[in-house]
Amino acid sequence: MTLSERDRSIIWHPYTQALGANPPIGIVRGEGTYLIAEDGRRYLDMISSWWVNLHGHAHPYITQKVSEQLSILEHAIFAGFTHEPAIKLAEMLLHVLPANMGRIFYSDNGSTAVEVGLKMGVQYWDNLGLKKTKIIAFRNGYHGDTFGAMAVGDRSVFTQAFHDMLFEVVFIDVPVSGHEHEAIRQLKELVSGKEDIAAFIFEPLVQGTAGMIMYKAEPLDEMLRICKANNILTIADEVMTGFGRTGKLFAMDYLENQPDIICLSKGITGGTMPLGVTACTNEIYNAFLSEDRSKALFHGHSYTANPTACAAAIASMELLLNTECQSQLLMIDNAHKAFREQIREHKIVINERSLGTILAIELNIGNGTSYFNNMRDYLYGFFLDRNILMRPLGNIIYVLPPYCVTEEQLKTTYSAIEELLDTLAQNNS
Repeated sequence: MTLSERDRSIIWHPYTQALGANPPIGIVRGEGTYLIAEDGRRYLDMISSWWVNLHGHAHPYITQKVSEQLSILEHAIFAGFTHEPAIKLAEMLLHVLPANMGRIFYSDNGSTAVEVGLKMGVQYWDNLGLKKTKIIAFRNGYHGDTFGAMAVGDRSVFTQAFHDMLFEVVFIDVPVSGHEHEAIRQLKELVSGKEDIAAFIFEPLVQGTAGMIMYKAEPLDEMLRICKANNILTIADEVMTGFGRTGKLFAMDYLENQPDIICLSKGITGGTMPLGVTACTNEIYNAFLSEDRSKALFHGHSYTANPTACAAAIASMELLLNTECQSQLLMIDNAHKAFREQIREHKIVINERSLGTILAIELNIGNGTSYFNNMRDYLYGFFLDRNILMRPLGNIIYVLPPYCVTEEQLKTTYSAIEELLDTLAQNNS
């Protein structure tokens, strides 16, 4: 019996309408940029398995370091205890994060990293004796699937069953090209004379799930300046953009003003295992120091600061910071830019954009731009038939590869995209 057959009667898969869905593909091994199926097919993983894999599957260095850690200490409670991997990783992160970051709080995924950030942001003001509870967020945003993360994300079909249960959030426009002034105006209007706004949360420079929507650093810089001037905390959700995805180590590295809180996950362990981090300033941390124990941050997970996950993250960071990986980031960035020029005038292409290792192409295939564009399944199958794993966001296809990808593998992917564009153009003529 195949993995797919064994799976179908017992597993519930994420983001999948099981009724009518194709059988899942059984994967037995990973090797660099490839996922290898039980039937022997090798799929180029051009989305880094949901944006988590930085250095390729089954990377020998990360594998070695995880193995070594497992033989020393696999896990220990992190309340009242500590260990070397957690301390070393925190030291490494604080060395490369914006200089105003002072403390590292560990959790276990992106959603919980965001939950922690929101709780820090609201309780900070409560500990200071101020009633500031409202949150500002961008429209179209996605910050995770737990309740706090859903609340600060876009209200959509993904959250409609829970709308009445989500706390109030004030949404403003994203400062995309041509709408920068309007987005800034909305923020200024919201904060003018208001004293109840606790925080502004945002995905810096790239809104991932919304369709890899990109915007410039300058308007975001101005928005952070406005928030600081009006005593509003800022929370950068770098769960997707962190660890080199935008070409720099963090998207916030493009800005002069820096957030008070940064949420990290996905690529932090190189795609090896779950880990979340919420970094904050010492000013925020100090507001939780009190002889009154009720002012502590009451948040934790059984696997907080898991030593094995921390060891994987340390190994991934070491790989990320070496010159070979940094050269790969530049190669991917340049390849994406060159391919954009190639397809820019194609009649099926509405818009093409890239930032660092992220390339997105919006296709003119009817029914507008939407996650539920009915061409999504066709696009997904088109690439799978060519042994390439892509997960289109409706009518938006994107390439977000592991950093070990070769120029030849990128060319293979670009060729498949060009074939798709020509096929769609012929079908629509």
